Amino acid sequence: MNAAAPRPTRADALQNLSTLIVAARTVFARSGVDAPAREIAAEAGVGVGTLYRHFPNRAALVAAVFTSEIDATAAAAADLLTEHDAGTALDLWVTRFTEFVATKQGLSAALRSGDPAFDSLPAAFTSTLGPAIRSLLEAAEEEGAIRAGVDPLELLQAIGDLSHRAPSADGSPNPMVRLLLDGLRLRS
Repeated sequence: MNAAAPRPTRADALQNLSTLIVAARTVFARSGVDAPAREIAAEAGVGVGTLYRHFPNRAALVAAVFTSEIDATAAAAADLLTEHDAGTALDLWVTRFTEFVATKQGLSAALRSGDPAFDSLPAAFTSTLGPAIRSLLEAAEEEGAIRAGVDPLELLQAIGDLSHRAPSADGSPNPMVRLLLDGLRLRS
């Protein structure tokens, strides 16, 4: 017996999914990841049932929001390289990445929770952000802005570890991250 092919997702369902992720990101920033489902649904302009059709539990929603933020952070690398010289693009991207990591402090506990919704996040993190920072490093190295041989994943890890500190008093990114980046620069 032939199984029926799965039906393609309707356009309105895809739009609802995107709207829910944006709404959840907004609500999580305002009220935290424990915000009521009805608040997220209201922000998205949909019913709670629509929210649960797309995300059967909070962990699935949190994972989807986190994944979309990983994708946006990675995509910013290419945009920055087209708008700035490679050294500046690297600095700006690291600032964005530092802010991204600093706002995800509570996620580390979720990643260790054992919830299967979070199982793919560590791999998504490195497989998506790794190539982004690699492209920035290669361009900056080719431009002569940084020294050769910087391992992209090691740099991501170092920035991530340093990003758990608060930003400096003037609101600029963590001074330890600045120090790390300064150590990569070539001096004439």
